[in-house]
Amino acid sequence: MASLAAARYGKDNVRVYKVHRDPATKVQTVTEMTVCCLLEGDVETSYTKADNSPVVATDTVKNTIYILAKQNPVNPPELFGAILAAHFPNKYSHIHAAHVSITVHRWTRMNVDGKPHPHSFLRDGAETRNVDVTFRRNEGFTITSKLAGLLVLKSTGSAFHGFHRDEFTTLKETWDRILSTEVDAAWTWKRYQTIGQVQSDANNFERAFDAARNTTLKIFAEDNSASVQATMYKMCEKILADVPGVEAVEYALPNKHYFEIDLSWHKGLKNTGKDAEVYAPQSGPNGLIKCRVVRKPASKL
Repeated sequence: MASLAAARYGKDNVRVYKVHRDPATKVQTVTEMTVCCLLEGDVETSYTKADNSPVVATDTVKNTIYILAKQNPVNPPELFGAILAAHFPNKYSHIHAAHVSITVHRWTRMNVDGKPHPHSFLRDGAETRNVDVTFRRNEGFTITSKLAGLLVLKSTGSAFHGFHRDEFTTLKETWDRILSTEVDAAWTWKRYQTIGQVQSDANNFERAFDAARNTTLKIFAEDNSASVQATMYKMCEKILADVPGVEAVEYALPNKHYFEIDLSWHKGLKNTGKDAEVYAPQSGPNGLIKCRVVRKPASKL
């Protein structure tokens, strides 16, 4: 006997571009994003009985995204995600929850002759600012902000030694190595009950993203890293200390390897240890290190 245990549906890969034109300064600001919006509710019969009557069409979901983007601010993405997520349970009584994921693509204003250009932009990196928002009727909003695809590398200042060794271990200890990774960071906010509460924190969302990005870069660059694990924990600690509204921070950092190349076979050419200058970047396999750090509950008096 079969029973539908869970179901959600909606529209994915909705590309949205919005331009804001300031009539006073003639300066334009652009935002480009990719949106996914999935709905939950009393839609079981559409799966089990071929009854489409409860289905809010995915095309309707797509159109709603565009209309709400026209009628509301799309920045910060946490606020737009909350507006979009709340719309569907508020409009349709049989839809109980909405899940919105937003990827904001990077467009950076050009500097021309040393001055910011009023309407020209460049893609200066693959990193994205991402947001996941879930709204459930009578439960409020769960919001997670993310930084993804930020490529970083340092040529020294990283070590890895003292790790467990057994008969399966061939890795040599090192006190000086290249450290390279692609940052995937996420921070989950306190639960919000209303759009008004989310809106009142709009500036905090912006400050938190800047703080998380700056913390990631500063600690990565300055920490004399004993391991990826130790460095990422310091990043989590600092974000929790700097952003009171954040309840948990997560990092996923692949360890992208650069291997020394022994060139001694060619006329005794030295290229290992302290003489290493030419390396072979590896596409895989790679290490993958993750952690989730949560705020400790306040001590009871």
